[in-house]
Amino acid sequence: MLTALLAMAGLALFLGLVLGFAAIKFKVEESPLVQKIDAILPQTQCGQCTYPGCKPYATAIAAGEADINQCPPGGEEGIRKLAELLGVEPKPLNAEHGVTKPKAVAVIDENLCIGCTLCIQACPVDAILGAAKHMHTIIAPECTGCELCIPPCPVDCISMAPIQEDIATWKWKYPVYSLKRA
Repeated sequence: MLTALLAMAGLALFLGLVLGFAAIKFKVEESPLVQKIDAILPQTQCGQCTYPGCKPYATAIAAGEADINQCPPGGEEGIRKLAELLGVEPKPLNAEHGVTKPKAVAVIDENLCIGCTLCIQACPVDAILGAAKHMHTIIAPECTGCELCIPPCPVDCISMAPIQEDIATWKWKYPVYSLKRA
């Protein structure tokens, strides 16, 4: 019995070392440009740009496969920041992908919700809490306002409420320059 335990422990240690070595040896380095572009994008994961999320869109921009003006949630400010990063001229938002809207959060009318879970399946950021045949609710700080939960709802109990600007939601709109950069 003790021999079997020692053999299993030895085998586990050996396999752990092999996996650790393989993780270091075959690590795929992500482009720093993709990381910088992704940091500018609003992280709504809404798919309005025709990509399944912000990271694939950032990868496509870095590869030259997508234009910088396909992100309605990022708006003109996002396009300006992307143009500055990439050293290209800013372009107006491509209307084929939508229009810039004020930031909003989904709200579920809990009296109408039938607990179908279709909105939960559609939410790309898991901001909806609920179970089958039970009322659902939105986790407001997690909601990106992508509106992907609205179309699948069979009873139209989801609406978008604009986020009022206050101390908790206010964000400085102008670039902050470091002393080194200034």
